[in-house]
Amino acid sequence: MYIEQLYTNCLSEAAYYIESNGEAAIVDPLRDIDEYLSLAEKRNAKIKYIFETHFHADFVSGHIDLAKATGAPIIYGPQTQTSFPVYIAKDNEEFNLGDVTIKVLHTPGHTLESTCYLVKDENKKYYAVFTGDTLFVGDVGRPDLSQKEEYLTTEELAGIMYDSLQQKIIPLADDVIIYPAHGAGSSCGKNIGEQTFSTIGEQKHTNYALQTESKEEFINAVTEGLSKPPQYFPVNAKINKEGYESLDSILVRALKPLTVQQTKKLLNDDDIILLDTRTTIEFAEGFIPGSLFIGLEGRFAEWAGTLLPFNKTLLLICDEGKEKESVVRLARVGFSRFAGYLEGGFNAWKNAGEPIDMIINVEPDELAMDLPFDDKILVVDVRRETEFADGHVKDAVNIPLATLTDPASMANLEEDQNIYLNCRSGYRSIIAASILKKQGIHNLYNVLGGWEKIKEQKKIQQEKEKSVLN
Repeated sequence: MYIEQLYTNCLSEAAYYIESNGEAAIVDPLRDIDEYLSLAEKRNAKIKYIFETHFHADFVSGHIDLAKATGAPIIYGPQTQTSFPVYIAKDNEEFNLGDVTIKVLHTPGHTLESTCYLVKDENKKYYAVFTGDTLFVGDVGRPDLSQKEEYLTTEELAGIMYDSLQQKIIPLADDVIIYPAHGAGSSCGKNIGEQTFSTIGEQKHTNYALQTESKEEFINAVTEGLSKPPQYFPVNAKINKEGYESLDSILVRALKPLTVQQTKKLLNDDDIILLDTRTTIEFAEGFIPGSLFIGLEGRFAEWAGTLLPFNKTLLLICDEGKEKESVVRLARVGFSRFAGYLEGGFNAWKNAGEPIDMIINVEPDELAMDLPFDDKILVVDVRRETEFADGHVKDAVNIPLATLTDPASMANLEEDQNIYLNCRSGYRSIIAASILKKQGIHNLYNVLGGWEKIKEQKKIQQEKEKSVLN
């Protein structure tokens, strides 16, 4: 038996390739399926099954395109309803894959159709369980993301999840390996651990949700402190349930090169959003006025899904050669409306003599020097509330990036203020600057290196002062 975890860092998502005796299965594939097809071809195996643990909310699955490419059935657990053909497995049903067996464990709670897949190896020993969003390393799946038409409260789903874990997962042997669908950074859990796999025994001893002594205590533990899920989650869950246009069709439309003049003409259309996917440094040094920035270097798809509307058409500004990557990563979270991309990227626009805008970067020590003498300075920290609570610039205002497109978030900003933006490292603050610029706020400064560099320079200054005193 051969198992490979195929991890995508920017989405904190894990798909899996399982193979035995020339037959392979894919668990929770991403929308771009070439990696699975290439791996099977490389290993001279045929993809026999496509297993889905549930209707994913944080990305569009590749189940439909992969089924068309391979002829393999899409398998979901009990209580699944879709708008396209799938095989709905029964609880405890088994599937033969070469010399191994994959057993269905229906584990509702995160969603009603949530299902884990337990692998029995060639020696008939339970070896690993693919837990989807039911059980993570150090956490469990959120019980507040299920589709609204299921008419269950978050607390009711949490109670169902407790029963699933107690009856199906915790009784497994301690040495059974856990392969979850997500790692740290995913919004599908509350505080997922850094490791991307574990064992049943380790989780029994370290996972807070498995330490609870009663159902009531479990419900309180997993529902307390849940942040608002990203706005694109219901969109993606619906796409995964109802079906979608093939990625190949989207790529044909999206990878249409546009001249500077064609781009200028499209910018007069209110339906168009100009999205720049270059690096933070490149964008700050110059960009097309009105552009929104979300760079490929960070959690690109997640922020795109959180901040961009799905009912608008995207026109891309990319580093040359990065156009396809930009489209694929956007399609992973459900974007399908594209006008094309600016051929030659930002340089083509600049070389044509068209107007440009820029963002002024400042070092943390410059901010520190200006703060005591400029009463018009407003430091806006765009990190999450929990990050802000752990430490921030004195008198800073916290407006999390995810809320920045909400007009209510802008109520405390005034035109005559000098706004200094910071996040943890400088990625989110440049996104925020592009949003504010598009809204007509131009007295902006980006704090280079963000809070991490602010802390570093503060520590250096304290050590210098200590040295002088000594």
